[in-house]
Amino acid sequence: MKFTKQTRRAFLGTTAGAVGATSLSKFALAQKLALPTAPVTLSIIDVAGNLALTQPAFEAYRKAKPNLVSKITFTKAPAPELPGKLKAQQDANRVDIDMVLTGSDGLAAGIEQKLWVELLPAMEDSLPKLNDILLPAAIKMQGLAQGQGVIVVTSPGGPILEYAPERVKQCPTTTDELLAWCKANPNRFMYARPANSGPGRAFMMGLPYILGDKDPKDPVKGWDKTWAYLTALNEFVEYYPTGTGAKMKEFGEGSRDIIASMTGWDINPRALGVVPKSAAIQPLKGFSFITDGHYMCVPKGLAADKMAVIIDMMNFMLGKEAQAFTYDAGYFYPGPAVKGVTLDMAPADSQAVIKEFGRPEYDKLIADTPAELPLDPDKMVVAFRMWDEKVGAKTKK
Repeated sequence: MKFTKQTRRAFLGTTAGAVGATSLSKFALAQKLALPTAPVTLSIIDVAGNLALTQPAFEAYRKAKPNLVSKITFTKAPAPELPGKLKAQQDANRVDIDMVLTGSDGLAAGIEQKLWVELLPAMEDSLPKLNDILLPAAIKMQGLAQGQGVIVVTSPGGPILEYAPERVKQCPTTTDELLAWCKANPNRFMYARPANSGPGRAFMMGLPYILGDKDPKDPVKGWDKTWAYLTALNEFVEYYPTGTGAKMKEFGEGSRDIIASMTGWDINPRALGVVPKSAAIQPLKGFSFITDGHYMCVPKGLAADKMAVIIDMMNFMLGKEAQAFTYDAGYFYPGPAVKGVTLDMAPADSQAVIKEFGRPEYDKLIADTPAELPLDPDKMVVAFRMWDEKVGAKTKK
């Protein structure tokens, strides 16, 4: 089946007006910010692949609010490149990025370098009451933002092994079996650099729970078993791609047989034809989901009139109609961070993708499997550095 964007555009046209306007008068008074007297141009940069889920909703906002926004420009960049770029702009007092869409990696780096505007509690009166509207997992993920971002999508994440059943007759079910398989089949297993890959990050942060490490929340003093395992596994991994997409491409082309994956990265590449539809999944025994989420963050240095529009747009993005777009083609399955957003509310093409490429076993797996939060931002930054030193530095890039 070929999934085109035509259905999505048609759907967008019907929902843009239905979402309705959100008043910003309360925000303007509380923050002494005035709405622009003429529509502004906004610049949004995505370092998480989030636009696959949200760009139609952002475009719906622009269409619904022509008095506030004349144009939205969208760009993409690798998460590790963003902090330096933003810091340089802020030091020069020339910030030209109005919103950043980021996963926990970019969020953590921005918190560490003090790049983000405090949104909560400073502006909580101008945003929806998040504890009332968010799903339980999204509420927990929101806590990781330390008030410096607002969650927009969430997923149970991973780690899950994805494999080619025509080449792997018996997929490993434990970490010991995986290591033994990799030893017998060198260079046929792959995961991407955790600092720029959701599945790579979930694999790294999920191992302490599977291996029974002393403290899964402390990569410095509590991950002895994890670092030893990753070092042993490193002997049989050819290299680590800097992004998940490159890894999926190699898996789809047949140069890798087993990869570290997660719910959305399993569904979406098969829907797009990057990975064969026949690819199968295998959870490792004793695993916990490492919940994933994407955030809307605002760089320091934004003009006051644009800030007012950004807050209005965040309200829009947390509405049910906008959230329904986030089912997309299964990229961050399920996707919505807000309660009461069901698949039948999504565009028809999204529903068709999930029906054809989703997995019935996911519902039970998600219901029956423990879910853990990712590392706190400061610990995550440390874990990335330690992985680069202990694992990535030993292997060609």
